[in-house]
Amino acid sequence: MTHDPLALPDAPKANWVDLYAPAPLRPWLRLGRFDRPIGIWLLFLPGAMGLVFGAAEPLSFEVAYKLILFALGSALMRGAGCAYNDFVDRDFDAKVERTRLRPIPSGQIRPKQALAFVALSSLISLVILLQLGWTAIWLGVASLGLVAAYPFMKRITWWPQAWLGLTFNWGFLMGVATMTGTLSLGAVIFYAGLMFWTLGYDTIYAYQDIEDDAMIGVKSSARALGNKGRSGISVFYALAVALTGIGSILNGLSWPLYAGLLAVCLHLFWQVNTLRIDDNRRLLKLFKANREAGLLWVAAILIGHWRP
Repeated sequence: MTHDPLALPDAPKANWVDLYAPAPLRPWLRLGRFDRPIGIWLLFLPGAMGLVFGAAEPLSFEVAYKLILFALGSALMRGAGCAYNDFVDRDFDAKVERTRLRPIPSGQIRPKQALAFVALSSLISLVILLQLGWTAIWLGVASLGLVAAYPFMKRITWWPQAWLGLTFNWGFLMGVATMTGTLSLGAVIFYAGLMFWTLGYDTIYAYQDIEDDAMIGVKSSARALGNKGRSGISVFYALAVALTGIGSILNGLSWPLYAGLLAVCLHLFWQVNTLRIDDNRRLLKLFKANREAGLLWVAAILIGHWRP
């Protein structure tokens, strides 16, 4: 199989889009980042945490069915969000080595076509959303404001990764609301903790582009922290674990939760301890490792429901 010259440099070398997708579909699948499923995982896992967090019986058929809905919705909305982000950033992306081959700046997909992709993905997601209950529906509608504003944050603030934290973890609140019809104080505190988790891992990701971002004037938490990245990310991760622990306790989860959170702590400590802000391959590896961190958080909540 010949190498596709339009394959994106930051996509896995053996991803299914480049290997198996028909050539006419590849630009569309790349537009939605389906060649890089890590983003789907990072959007889905907070929703999975919310469903388990809010469930009276986390291993029930209802939770399993809602997990499927959240997985489908995460894939669609992540695709829509990436396409919208690329539409807004198309001029910036054309100037950055890592992003210049994306479908819009490279001319494979026209901007209006990208907006049509966003609209179709959002419409299908709406069908899924309507099955989650009114509180979750209204939360889903409210999330559109966060999504719409995100691409502009890098022009406004040094901390666009914090805004991404608010946006990417909104699914946690939706998951809780789906199961309970309301939001508790514990759920809100847990959500705040997840926001710091995203701030940490997306700062790791942002270090890959720090030189290009400085050249074109794009702001990021990586640029704000500079050489103090390890210290800053350590603080973000510590707050993430502390706040999710407090939120879980307030929600009545039992002491086995701490064993799960210890596993989360050890994983995040490994990330920080092996961080090299000038090694892009290591940065990407650590960023992707947050799928495992999220799965450990889900497991922590699950065992926290156990009553010894």
